[in-house]
Amino acid sequence: MNAAAIDRASPLPLWAQVLADLRVRLEANEFAHRFPTDDELVRSYGVSRQTAREAVRRLADEGLVERERGRGTRVRPRAFEHVAGTLESLFEHVESRGLVQDSHTLAHEERTDERVAALLEVAAQESLVYLERLRYADEEPLALDRSWLPARLARPLLNVDLTRTGIYVELAARCGVTLRSGSERVRPAIPSPADRRLLRLPRGEAAFSVQRLTRGEREPVEWRESLIRGDRWSLLVELAPVGGSLPWAPVGGQP
Repeated sequence: MNAAAIDRASPLPLWAQVLADLRVRLEANEFAHRFPTDDELVRSYGVSRQTAREAVRRLADEGLVERERGRGTRVRPRAFEHVAGTLESLFEHVESRGLVQDSHTLAHEERTDERVAALLEVAAQESLVYLERLRYADEEPLALDRSWLPARLARPLLNVDLTRTGIYVELAARCGVTLRSGSERVRPAIPSPADRRLLRLPRGEAAFSVQRLTRGEREPVEWRESLIRGDRWSLLVELAPVGGSLPWAPVGGQP
């Protein structure tokens, strides 16, 4: 997509015209690999450096790009919103938004863990399948997942390539296990230096720590501990009235 022509007879300021066209090009994912430099914007739009910088500054104010001294401008990765109270997996969430989901498996093995065994309601020395994955959305790290599942239920997962699929999908297909319910606890977290490097989490950004326990028909199936980039993920909670009205609703309908 080429830069749109600037209409110098328009009452719309030049920076606003550049800004509007850059938004369109961002939406089309034109700058996935590299955002133009100020000099390139000046040449492609035929405007002054001040005009180009004003358009980019406003893109940054909108959270669409990031400007770093000495490193230029880059497109901010797309953010994701998880609706609390659903069993939707991260794989399903990313794929449903038309983005490419990939996982890099860091560990897949059988091990024992007394702490996790208690959470999964199994014997302390029962064998568990442990899966550690770095999750990507459009080639940008999004989350670090550490999952434990009873080996007697999930051992076939050790032979599955999880690069382009999800645990829940493969649990149903290969193990005959379907999830029915679960619980999730979300807290803000400061990742360790090692985890921050894996996630490529920008300096000053926190992450979300998500602990999830899922259940099948009668028993726990998975305990998962995730670190999700705070600059790319948010939690949406739908509110419902209590007893037919919100607790702060005015008496008599008066404002």
